[in-house]
Amino acid sequence: MKKILILLLLIVGSGTQAQELNWHTDVKEAIALGDKEHKPLLLFFTGSDWCGWCIRLQKEVLKTDEFAKWAADNVILVELDYPRRTPQTPEIKQQNGELQQAFGIQGFPTIYFANATNKEGKVNFQGLGKTGYVAGGPTAWLAVANGILKK
Repeated sequence: MKKILILLLLIVGSGTQAQELNWHTDVKEAIALGDKEHKPLLLFFTGSDWCGWCIRLQKEVLKTDEFAKWAADNVILVELDYPRRTPQTPEIKQQNGELQQAFGIQGFPTIYFANATNKEGKVNFQGLGKTGYVAGGPTAWLAVANGILKK
């Protein structure tokens, strides 16, 4: 009986989890992949361990099956985190600080869509648009994102 209960919990639990997404933290790797797959970057500026709206956006949109399917078809995911308690390498902190300054990020969450190129060690971004938290779950958020990508 105990085995059946555990099996049922696993089956029910697996149905509610979104497929695992590959969030890149190294922007140069993400740019190379974007060039290879001809996809723009989705740059997610977040305070993952303290920002309430960031956590809400993750829960309501970014961790859903609908978003995962859309993201796999449309963008390269890049997480640029500014945590208060989670340790980061000095390289990631420097990269994220430079990108926060370059994009003029003043609040979290902010999501920028951009095409990027890396030529001779110099990264150039072509901004496509930005958004943040959008009420209404994945359908509403994806409508905004698709509007930005179709411009």
